[in-house]
Amino acid sequence: MEGPGPGQGTTPTNAEPTNAVKLLHLLFLSTFWGMQIWVTFVAGLVMRSRLPRHTYGFIQRELCPYYFHIGSTCAFLNLTLFAMYHPSELLSEEETTQIVVFFVCVAVSALNAQWFGQATSDIAADMHRIERGRGLGQEVGLFAGEACRELRASDPSYGQLARQLALYRAASALCNLCCIACNGFSLYYLAAHLSAL
Repeated sequence: MEGPGPGQGTTPTNAEPTNAVKLLHLLFLSTFWGMQIWVTFVAGLVMRSRLPRHTYGFIQRELCPYYFHIGSTCAFLNLTLFAMYHPSELLSEEETTQIVVFFVCVAVSALNAQWFGQATSDIAADMHRIERGRGLGQEVGLFAGEACRELRASDPSYGQLARQLALYRAASALCNLCCIACNGFSLYYLAAHLSAL
């Protein structure tokens, strides 16, 4: 019995993915998408408007690292599965776009998991320590009260932390929104290639 000839590997790149691989791809994509919608729009906005700021901050510091790392893992596995069954020499323009979208999602989610998310949590924890020392942090709602604004104005180190937190939160939110857009595009791509329901 002869082995594979030149250029004829045993990798699945030329084969149609099995139903198990398709299911895994759908599972990773839908898991990340569902987490994004829940954490960003449902839990994030609802909890923030109903819990004391420090309670909300504590929950965010505990849960966000899991959210960011699970999301970046799902993004990486989606890129890997898609790339395995779409060899680079045979990619159409649409498939190339999809690979780029998966790659951007991996890069941005990893950046959020490894840098922006952690920096945001660390700065928020430092601010909460200062606020607790002044009897602040139990306000409920989306915005800090007048006392926190006065603290920012009177305490330069707290003001600096508040500016850093705003910067890192904005960067983290942009990364998160970029991943939501990437996964939305990927879901659209997937739906466009379904032959039947």
